[in-house]
Amino acid sequence: MPITELLSRNADMYGNETCLVEINLELQERDNVIWKEYELIENNPAGEYRRDMTWRVFEEKANRLANLLIKRGIKKGDKVAILLMNCLEWLPIYFGILKSGAVAVPLNFRYTAEEIKYCLELSGSSALIFGPEFIGRLENIYEEIPQIKLLLYAGENRPSFAESYDRLTANCSSEPPQVDITDADDAAIYFSSGTTGFPKAILHSHGSLLSACYTEQNHHRQTREDNFLCIPPLYHTGAKMHWFGSLLSGSKAILLRGIKPDWILRTVSEEKITIVWLLVPWAQDILDAIERGDVKLEDYQLSQWRLMHIGAQPVPPSLIQRWKKYFPNHEYDTNYGLSESCGPGCVHLGIENIHKVGAIGKPGYNWEARIVNEKGEDVAQGEVGELIVKGPGVMKCYYNDPKATAAILKDGWLYTGDMAKMDKDGFIYLVDRKKDVIISGGENIYPVQIEDFLRSHDAIKDAAVIGLPDKRLGEIATAIIELKPGMECTEEEINSFCKELPRYKRPRRIIFDKVPRNPTGKIEKPRLREKYGATCLVAAQVEIEKAKKQCK
Repeated sequence: MPITELLSRNADMYGNETCLVEINLELQERDNVIWKEYELIENNPAGEYRRDMTWRVFEEKANRLANLLIKRGIKKGDKVAILLMNCLEWLPIYFGILKSGAVAVPLNFRYTAEEIKYCLELSGSSALIFGPEFIGRLENIYEEIPQIKLLLYAGENRPSFAESYDRLTANCSSEPPQVDITDADDAAIYFSSGTTGFPKAILHSHGSLLSACYTEQNHHRQTREDNFLCIPPLYHTGAKMHWFGSLLSGSKAILLRGIKPDWILRTVSEEKITIVWLLVPWAQDILDAIERGDVKLEDYQLSQWRLMHIGAQPVPPSLIQRWKKYFPNHEYDTNYGLSESCGPGCVHLGIENIHKVGAIGKPGYNWEARIVNEKGEDVAQGEVGELIVKGPGVMKCYYNDPKATAAILKDGWLYTGDMAKMDKDGFIYLVDRKKDVIISGGENIYPVQIEDFLRSHDAIKDAAVIGLPDKRLGEIATAIIELKPGMECTEEEINSFCKELPRYKRPRRIIFDKVPRNPTGKIEKPRLREKYGATCLVAAQVEIEKAKKQCK
């Protein structure tokens, strides 16, 4: 069945119950609203900083948009893009597009005007729904995207070049549109994170999205009593596919705008959150705030919080060890996935396997996984190879890119590009991205291993290891280190600390700088290579000029 039927079921069964809440504590602090326990929220349901929605209203809003799109000529299979910050409107818009039979195309809110234009053209989108934060960017390009026949603005102070989403949908029927949709029909196009260049358009079916609901709910055991805190951007598969567990179980979710440790803990406390999905930097920020005394756990009601899980990037075991020190009763899970595998869960640790922290786990519910060599043959236990996965959430293709599709999809297996190994118990450990492996003096160096080690240092908040050119060794491992606030450390101290590593794994160069991560938490290594690789080239040119002078 199409995933939209789950929404209709929830509206029928739980229509008057709250399903979504948007909280914006930045607005609350700006307007000097005093937070006084849960009573303040109950007494101010229309407060600007807190908005909510029932399942029935969710369904009606989705139906109104679907009927508007159909009325305005959007046909089954047409592409409709979404460019919104996380907000209460986001998911009803997404489901409205799906209900119309069109294909939803979520766009990264960090895209520049040119990147927005590129992705609209790549996906073949014929309509776009956008929010207030993007008026300036669209003003620069709306005349250059003639294929966009319908430009809808969701918000106040509508720009002249767009039509009003609120006004137009309000005049449309809230009854379900009569569109025949099957599991095999195209449902959504997501874009790769772009850490390796221009993003690719990843096409998923309704069946793929539905499979993510069952995988997520099986892994994290959501019930109607659970309350999920969603912080990551909804344009990405990770956040939305974790929310799919709430959709399947008919339970509530909170959309928090902002990532300050106090905001997260306050929301968990006041909204009675039971499940939180964090990215590594946010978990680190919470722990750092606790250890600095910026937040005190006794100030919050956290006893109902049962599960914290992390995904989107390798998780340092030292981070979870610190977490369990302050939250000893939490269940924990690591989630591994790709946009090409419909978000998280094709491999996961499992809440019963905390003793295996450091592994990404075993194949997820309804998934298979193998580790293979360059010929596609299984490697021996303990050997490093490429992780490949197979399951109902594998993408249909890279849209309009058969060559790239053929390179990653082979005999139904998705080649992830991640290097991994498996232990004797069948648990999979990520070693690194295939393209991030450093070859120094003929030795393969896997940066993730060094990064995990560096993050165990008391003064280090985050670390990234990249390969930079070296005329003798080809490449050298270079560590970019971000220190915790208020901490000091020298290059000599880091080098001394790294003596516990095998000599060939020790970073040859130490740089103190901020470690850049994209909205899904992945380290932006291309940015670091560009920034510091250029420095290496300049230094090399200086050496060449010196040599020329000496020859003269």
